[in-house]
Amino acid sequence: MSIFLTENSKVIVQGITGSEGRKHTQRMLASGTAVVGGVNPSKAGQTVDFDGTSVPVFGSVADAMKETGADVTVVFVPPKFAKGAVVEAVDAGIGLCVVITEGIPVKDSTEFWAYAQGKSTRIIGPNCPGLISPGRSNAGIIPANITQAGKIGLVSKSGTLTYQMMYELRDIGFSTAIGIGGDPVIGTTHIDALQAFQDDPETEAIVMIGEIGGDAEERAAEFIKEHVTKPVVGYVAGFTAPEGKTMGHAGAIVSGSAGTAQAKKEALEAAGVKVGKTPSETARLMREIVGA
Repeated sequence: MSIFLTENSKVIVQGITGSEGRKHTQRMLASGTAVVGGVNPSKAGQTVDFDGTSVPVFGSVADAMKETGADVTVVFVPPKFAKGAVVEAVDAGIGLCVVITEGIPVKDSTEFWAYAQGKSTRIIGPNCPGLISPGRSNAGIIPANITQAGKIGLVSKSGTLTYQMMYELRDIGFSTAIGIGGDPVIGTTHIDALQAFQDDPETEAIVMIGEIGGDAEERAAEFIKEHVTKPVVGYVAGFTAPEGKTMGHAGAIVSGSAGTAQAKKEALEAAGVKVGKTPSETARLMREIVGA
């Protein structure tokens, strides 16, 4: 099985006519994703051609859902329009909204996150690579050719570390790999993904990748201790980051002892998580667990 994204998922792309939307729609289609439409209010009624596949463009998410039965949207619109795009998706009641856009103001992310509370739309991101259930579907920008379907679940704040871990464990494979993004305010969290992997009968072990800043990993450690019975290995990026300096993601800032890689490592280990010092060591720890 997989979490959040299956072979039956029908995907639309908000911003399909832009350069990034067009490029990654092509990649999603090539990996077997059922991309059934795009959204651009100014180009409704047109189509976009991808190597012989014509994808219709609709004026709204609601129209696209009505005509295609779409249940997933991937957002590639510019930062200043992202809040409106997500609110539109939430209003339409789509099941999953994957926000790839980087550089969205935290105020906007906070507002669309709050707007979605209690409604039917799960948000992943923003500033994330999306998610992939190898061999089934791929919603976002994760390379589809670096791994295969398997029994590991992966949740990560970092896009590039997502790709590295998928590649390092490519012979074992993944049920789903999900990049949740590293901004201060995100939709789906480590805990959300951990719960879903715990409930998925085909996910046998979990890799969790975090990074400095905030307390998400400490909260995830508490959740693992209380609710996760499957083996978890972890990696925390940022052991060499200078104190007080933002590193990469907007949320990756350390103040005093709060949010340090060492504090996160200790919290995870106290919850029974084996934590690697490097991504490669983390992959080796997973191999030891699954016997590969």
